[in-house]
Amino acid sequence: MAHEHKLEIFRGLIKFKSNIQKIWGVLLLLSIVTAVEVALGIIKPDFLTQSYFLGMKLLNWIFIILTLVKAYYITWDFMHMRDEKSSLRRVVVWTPIFLVAYLVFILLFEGTYIFQVFKDGFLSWNF
Repeated sequence: MAHEHKLEIFRGLIKFKSNIQKIWGVLLLLSIVTAVEVALGIIKPDFLTQSYFLGMKLLNWIFIILTLVKAYYITWDFMHMRDEKSSLRRVVVWTPIFLVAYLVFILLFEGTYIFQVFKDGFLSWNF
């Protein structure tokens, strides 16, 4: 008995007629998000590189958030997490998101410390 997968994305906002159409639709969605990331990386708007939030530039936050969105959607769609029980979905999808948030916190905290050591310490920036 084959299990039918849902042929929709964005919680039913966009519906497809076949799996092939859905694969192309998901590819298009992920390509658009990647294109936005690449465009922001090339252009680097001044208001995003000069504004800070929690010790990091807004542009870096946008990159982290868009990367998490892509990772979440790849897991949700291509690993068929949408069709699994909610407990398995939570374990597989939310655990890495919390771990990434923890890693970002550690990097920000330790990066600020290292910056202060180089700024105020006896060593100077030589790179």
